[in-house]
Amino acid sequence: MAKELDGFHFEQNHGKARVRIARVWKADGGGGGGGDHSMVEWSVDIILFSDCINAYVRDDNSNIVATDTMKNTVYVKAKECSRQLSAELFAILLAKHFTAFYPQVTSAVVKIVEKPWERVNLNGQPHEHGFKLGNEKHTTEAVVKKSGGLQLTSGIAGLSVLKTTQSGFEGFVRDKYTALPETRERMLATEVTAIWRYSYDSISSVPQKPLYFNERYLDVKNVVLSTFFGPPKEGVYSASVQSTLFQIEKAVLLRFPDISSVRLKMPNIHFLPVNISTKDNSIVKFNDDVYLPTDEPHGSIEATLSRFWARM
Repeated sequence: MAKELDGFHFEQNHGKARVRIARVWKADGGGGGGGDHSMVEWSVDIILFSDCINAYVRDDNSNIVATDTMKNTVYVKAKECSRQLSAELFAILLAKHFTAFYPQVTSAVVKIVEKPWERVNLNGQPHEHGFKLGNEKHTTEAVVKKSGGLQLTSGIAGLSVLKTTQSGFEGFVRDKYTALPETRERMLATEVTAIWRYSYDSISSVPQKPLYFNERYLDVKNVVLSTFFGPPKEGVYSASVQSTLFQIEKAVLLRFPDISSVRLKMPNIHFLPVNISTKDNSIVKFNDDVYLPTDEPHGSIEATLSRFWARM
């Protein structure tokens, strides 16, 4: 929170970072068999904006919410959740607690990264209490004001995708520094980072279905994948990473009316064609089949698409 102080402009906040928690929900209520177990692993960051200027200028800590208290609150509030809920709803629950419980806290920001534990399937049957670690992570950030105002975003981090054909790059600027040949046949690989903002602007407007945002996360991920790859048999041609990025963002906004904006970061992770010249000047020629994988340096492509009334 900002304040004029001794002729200066002073802003401050404090919080607790990387509070790691695993929460297990057992259908049987105990530790044995008799029903499916569910679990999540979250890393939680908390930032509080509060009136505790005196701690900085008068050595008076009476308005500081201790960061250790914030950590303990995460565990207690998780325990109080008797049934599984999304990271988004847990972030809102935490932020609402801090703004409602402490008079000096004017707003709270809670960020959560969910580790991708997935239920194990053995011989086609889902295991009741067995999980394996997946790849991409589910992220969320909830900003809650004391008034109940809300800014809610979700995202995907580390979604690695690749297709071996149906990609090209032509017609770009050519000058004396350009060595890259034009092509209509190349591999396309990237690691997608996506962040989307929901249109819900108050806590009271948020859907209360416990796993609503988990379902929306999976829906958005499916749109990202289906737009990137195209139909299973024929695929879809990509004229550039930029073109594919825009098509994904447009598809997300057209499909989900409660998402107001989406930002994608899609680095172009290169697979370079390999041609080998031997000592007798013969050439083992590349034929769209042998590549040198490299992730440094890589192209950096990022853009945001929003509805006219929205902002990221």
